Amino acid sequence: MSDPTRPPMPRIISVANQKGGVGKTTTAINLGAALAEGGYNVLLVDLDPQGNASTGLGSLPEDREFTTYDLLLDDTDLSKVIQTTTVEGLLLAPSTTDLSSADIEMMSVEKRSFLLYDALRQPAIDAYELDFILIDCPPSLSLLTVNAMVASDSVLIPLQSEFFALEGLSQLMLTVREVRQGANPDLRIEGVVLTMYDGRNNLSQQVEEDARQTLGGLVYQTIVPRNVRISEAPSFSMPVIAYEPMSKGAIAYRKLAQEMVEKASMATA
Repeated sequence: MSDPTRPPMPRIISVANQKGGVGKTTTAINLGAALAEGGYNVLLVDLDPQGNASTGLGSLPEDREFTTYDLLLDDTDLSKVIQTTTVEGLLLAPSTTDLSSADIEMMSVEKRSFLLYDALRQPAIDAYELDFILIDCPPSLSLLTVNAMVASDSVLIPLQSEFFALEGLSQLMLTVREVRQGANPDLRIEGVVLTMYDGRNNLSQQVEEDARQTLGGLVYQTIVPRNVRISEAPSFSMPVIAYEPMSKGAIAYRKLAQEMVEKASMATA
């Protein structure tokens, strides 16, 4: 039962796709940075054992004393895990390769699907006055991803503009439906965002057409292009919005953040 004396929870959005290389982590980092630039307080939860979101926001492995592994399996206080980043308004809960074994370790826990749900609802989170929590999921439909979905209000799906892009979506949608039927009946699809789009390429245009025909209004109008600045930014441990603010990639992620906020406000109006 919710505590009426506590402030409202931030919106929690899982960024998920079981296929790797679709722009999932890039979207989590840059959407978080764009929201922060827009004046929102954002926490990015790195739930991927590869830790690319953590590295991409400047968190070095040796500086990650407490991580999302500790948050899930050692009941560590959230305030010990959260780190600041170079982006004002954007906080990070980093990960390490320790998370690789988390699926196996969680199997012996009774409420194994609710570990992240409980962790993100610690009273300590109120002090951060967060507007959004973005969860960067691993590229698999694992127990970590299920934990993210159980903890979330919605799922944002990056979809690369390449051949077979839509084929992997059915299994992801099935997982969302299973979570909705069980642990989190309020879970919804936040939207599908086309990434790595090349307007000169007939294939990208065909993927967009197929996605809009198949998924309708779930597909964002904003499209993230293939952009060299997006690719370069992680090597400088920066979001593209900070690395090259006026690049096509940075502009696209700002538009995506704006579209997401506007859709949410229309839905609650």
